[in-house]
Amino acid sequence: MEDILYYFDLELICLIVNHGQARKITSYAREIGVTGSTVCLGKGTVKPNKFLEFFDLAESEREIILMIVDSVTSSRVMPMLNEKFKFYKRNHGIAFSVPVNDIVGSTAVPRSHTSGGKKMSGYKVIFTIVDKGNAELVIDAARKAGSKGGTIINARGSGIHETEKFFNMEFSPEKEIVLMLAEETIIEGIVSSIKKEINIDDPGNGIIFIQDVHRTYGLVDQKN
Repeated sequence: MEDILYYFDLELICLIVNHGQARKITSYAREIGVTGSTVCLGKGTVKPNKFLEFFDLAESEREIILMIVDSVTSSRVMPMLNEKFKFYKRNHGIAFSVPVNDIVGSTAVPRSHTSGGKKMSGYKVIFTIVDKGNAELVIDAARKAGSKGGTIINARGSGIHETEKFFNMEFSPEKEIVLMLAEETIIEGIVSSIKKEINIDDPGNGIIFIQDVHRTYGLVDQKN
């Protein structure tokens, strides 16, 4: 008898929180039905001022939590996470979800299909991947176009332009991923400003990709 495959819309939930919060959040997420998650470290940036710079508080460590769930689970657990960890309060973190077309390698999450026509939040997320040391240039360029800041994640490149040799050994230089949420109306200006600042169209200078956002919690001046 042929197996019946059930297809569901999938979403990637991303939570960006203060350092030390991830363990509590992932533990609670399991309690309410999220089967697994991945945590990575990042660095948050806020608009600098003299007071913050004096106390070295313009940048702070962040934890980024990634969870893939079906859209029904996402619509249920995101408000629960928001209520439990108070993302609606300033400096308590942000949460958002983006669509996932398919997943391979997980038996805990059903495979998906794209139904289309789903209501979006009015925000998009911009991912910019650049060489280590250039993330601040990306943040500054984005701020000029209206961005309120972003999160920087350390990574490592492995493309054909990124490999260097040292004593006959190959090394892949470190990369930085800049993650920024912004209103759809200013996305084009932000991307244009970043491209101009770091000449991203030149080979090896970086990559930008943009993703629709379904749900958001914890954004400044946003009512949820």
